[in-house]
Amino acid sequence: MAVLKKKQVREMKPQDLVNRLSELKLELLKEHGNLKMGRPVKNTSKARELKRAIARILTQQQLVRKSNG
Repeated sequence: MAVLKKKQVREMKPQDLVNRLSELKLELLKEHGNLKMGRPVKNTSKARELKRAIARILTQQQLVRKSNG
């Protein structure tokens, strides 16, 4: 669920971006916690995907801010 394409992010409303960003950050925090506690991980690349999705959202938010102001 963490995989977000550029097109999907561009089509999201600003409030949706904020909500999705908080969800992804929480999910990343849980993923890091599981890794640190030594729990078995099914998908080792999930943290990387989460980081990329967060970066895409932050980039889109910055572009929206620049275009509005």
